[in-house]
Amino acid sequence: MTSRPAIPRHIAIVMDGNGRWAKLRHRPRSFGHNAGRKAVREVVEGCLREGVEALTLFAFSSENWKRPEEEVGALMALFVRALDKETEELHAQGVRLRFVGDLTAFDEPLRERMQAAMAHTAGNRRLQLSVAVNYGGRWDIVQAARQAAAAVARGALRPEAIDEAMLGQRMCLAELPPLDLFIRTGGECRLSNFLLWQAAYAELHFTDTLWPDFDQACLHRAIEDYGRRERRYGRTGEQIASDKG
Repeated sequence: MTSRPAIPRHIAIVMDGNGRWAKLRHRPRSFGHNAGRKAVREVVEGCLREGVEALTLFAFSSENWKRPEEEVGALMALFVRALDKETEELHAQGVRLRFVGDLTAFDEPLRERMQAAMAHTAGNRRLQLSVAVNYGGRWDIVQAARQAAAAVARGALRPEAIDEAMLGQRMCLAELPPLDLFIRTGGECRLSNFLLWQAAYAELHFTDTLWPDFDQACLHRAIEDYGRRERRYGRTGEQIASDKG
């Protein structure tokens, strides 16, 4: 009897390639961003089918504000439409939706939509879907350090009590399973300031597929690739084999 391949409990994806996908079709970048919505639905459904517990998507980084104003405006408008159209379907599928990042940069109506979507799906447990917006991995580490420093200043925490576990509890996504699989589409092979702390021991999977073309078959191949990896966490292969024996 063959054992079931390992399934990552938590997957994160840098959704790259929307602009290039649109350029290949001689269309504006906003066309590619809109096409990327289909890929999001594909990946959510794929995670539900595969039994993945948590999915984190990099939707808008803290550096993306530097993009042309027209593109940022189109992204914000798309974000609002997606919230209005997708939240109810996610809720029906048992998906809990959360937004992580510095939400204070967004205008009040959009923040209210985010809060409403999170509240509406808060009781769902089938899949934890986190959407990183105005997020950066360095920002995440800094905000955790600031929380710890504030606790020290209040006298609620001793400086010597600050360790990896304590600081990790103050990071975004601290309540989720550890990140197992980090996927980036679009052919680039870098983290781009996404989940720097959380990705420390994640398996990395890079694909040339542009995000709008990423579907459930692509996700399944990434999960199969993950299942072939030997995760040692600093130990030797012999030690891992001995534990399994």
